[in-house]
Amino acid sequence: MPNLLINETSPYLQQHAHNPVDWHPWGEVALDKARTENKPILLSIGYSACHWCHVMEHESFEDEATARLMNTLFINIKVDREERPDLDKIYQFAYQLLNQRGGGWPLNMFLTADSHTPFFGGTYFPPQPRHGMPAFVDILQRVADFYHDHPDDVGKQSDSVREYLQRANEGRASADVEIEAAVLDEARRQLENSYDKNYAGFGGAPKFPHPTNIERLLRHWSATEGSDIQALAMARTTLHAMASGGIYDQLGGGFCRYSVDAQWMIPHFEKMLYDNGPLLVLYADAYAATGDAVFRRVAEETAQWVMRDMQSPLGGYYSTLDADSEGEEGKFYAWQLAEVQQLLTGEEYAVLSRHYGLDRAPNFEGAWHLHVFRSLENIADELHLELSSAQLMLSTGREKLLAARETRVRPGRDEKILTSWNGLMIKGMVVAGRRLGREDFIASAEQALAFVRKNLWVDGRLLATSKDGKAHLMAYLDDYAFLADGVLALLEARWCDDDLHMLIALLDAMLAHFSADDGGFYFTADDHEKLIQRPRPWMDEATPSGNGIAAQVLLRVGYLLGNSRYVDAAEKTLHAAWQNVRGFPHAHNAVLTAAEEFLYPTETIVLRSAGMGAAEEVVRWTAALNQEYAPRRLQVVIPDDAPMLPGVLAAYAAPATGVRAYVCREGHCLPPLESLSGLHRREKG
Repeated sequence: MPNLLINETSPYLQQHAHNPVDWHPWGEVALDKARTENKPILLSIGYSACHWCHVMEHESFEDEATARLMNTLFINIKVDREERPDLDKIYQFAYQLLNQRGGGWPLNMFLTADSHTPFFGGTYFPPQPRHGMPAFVDILQRVADFYHDHPDDVGKQSDSVREYLQRANEGRASADVEIEAAVLDEARRQLENSYDKNYAGFGGAPKFPHPTNIERLLRHWSATEGSDIQALAMARTTLHAMASGGIYDQLGGGFCRYSVDAQWMIPHFEKMLYDNGPLLVLYADAYAATGDAVFRRVAEETAQWVMRDMQSPLGGYYSTLDADSEGEEGKFYAWQLAEVQQLLTGEEYAVLSRHYGLDRAPNFEGAWHLHVFRSLENIADELHLELSSAQLMLSTGREKLLAARETRVRPGRDEKILTSWNGLMIKGMVVAGRRLGREDFIASAEQALAFVRKNLWVDGRLLATSKDGKAHLMAYLDDYAFLADGVLALLEARWCDDDLHMLIALLDAMLAHFSADDGGFYFTADDHEKLIQRPRPWMDEATPSGNGIAAQVLLRVGYLLGNSRYVDAAEKTLHAAWQNVRGFPHAHNAVLTAAEEFLYPTETIVLRSAGMGAAEEVVRWTAALNQEYAPRRLQVVIPDDAPMLPGVLAAYAAPATGVRAYVCREGHCLPPLESLSGLHRREKG
């Protein structure tokens, strides 16, 4: 018989619905049962693409004897961290308090029955003693015994944990705090100190992409007018290393979650929407900054993968692809030489085997995972080929391998549609579309926003998730901030009055329901379920800080509309965050970007047009602007038939004919310009 997870929308929870464990979803039924029976709660948090979550399920949660012990001793609650990031943030932080090290997934926390405060926890537990870890069944018995035999000790520890959670959440805002540019320079220095000079990226194995780090380096290079060539070199080298590595899908496009080694060679094979949205922005921006064709190719291939594999027929973007297929991690992506040789011509194999290292020893469990080892230029010289011929051999060979791979058993796909992650990918697709001149990418983003508007935007409030026609769960700060950022990006690509009104409504709802009195935003709304902590996160994690993105969008929309309330809210957010930021700047890059745009206000360019031939002229203007990497710029094109415009936009009149540019920067506006050459002269001036 299935347990209570059978009616949940989360594919991760449904995967556990036929476990012999008496799983409950988080909610009053389970929490009341724990109080009534005076049983501690085993809270297990994971997600569908998590390899070690699958391992622990198979080893322990599918085991009848382990399940009997769990059911006897605990009230067992399963949570999908992607649907309930509020719970995940709280209990990951609590894990760090209790264990003095970072957590991960699966996260298994033991909570008191009355206050739901954790008193013990871990991540993966093996079924038998291994690597210095006791068996899971031994952990279960010891924890239950301690809970019942030492209630005073449990109570004292729980009080300390709750006190620390509340203290960590207290604001330290002060209007006297100076938002100083020196912190931007300090973040730049910290990034260089943590930069891997051997293999690029930051830190050692496991190695994550950290898009906000690379964005900070690119922005710093731009802010120094190109003089900080080392910042550009670190960003560019890292982007190339990732694009050449096994973390990037060399056949299908898109990035895996992280590399298990420092060389970017072998990934943890899960693919997450939330990684690929910011990376898409990054590669498209890097192409604009450098003109490097590799960055254009990676952006195009990633966007095409999103449209092919991750977009619902209804428009929204799916969440993840599993690391596993047929019960094995990476099986979908790995190759045997005989299979590759059978699929390719001799000429194709000669190029492709050298390019991807198939002429070397296997690099993944007796098989080959594709990873660029040699450049095409080098291979063409060795084989006495024209470079164009080598490129053709690689292209046709890749197409054949991709077609063959498509016939394999595919990794599982989590088809829930999350508002926040859709916001990240909407922005990614739009920026790539603008930078690369790909209207199909922008159209894909429009379809995703249409899905969100139809299914997840209800009476001026957002819902967090949708699957199989059911949308539910109150949205979080990231949902509002990331979606607002995506909508603003769409407005830069093409004007839509409905989108502007939705953007304003998103920001107003965020201010009304998430604002803290002393600045910044809580992760949950004021009418959200009351939990043991109401987090106010400043630091970038796997995704950028919601507070940082909120401040960025508030500043940009505030400048665009002349809305001082938005600008003031962003400034107040920076003051609330600044003591945390100063202590560890390069961990707060999203907030730092907002600080940069507060210190050096965004340049806004509003283009108005009218008359015969104006549409073609606008295309010429926007194409020129889109090719420039100007991270402190916001540009919109407002058609002459736009209805009543809000704020200062109403003063930007369309010309009688042609195109007119209204440019505002550094707190003042320039006289209107009616020639592209004049605009470029002003830009350079």
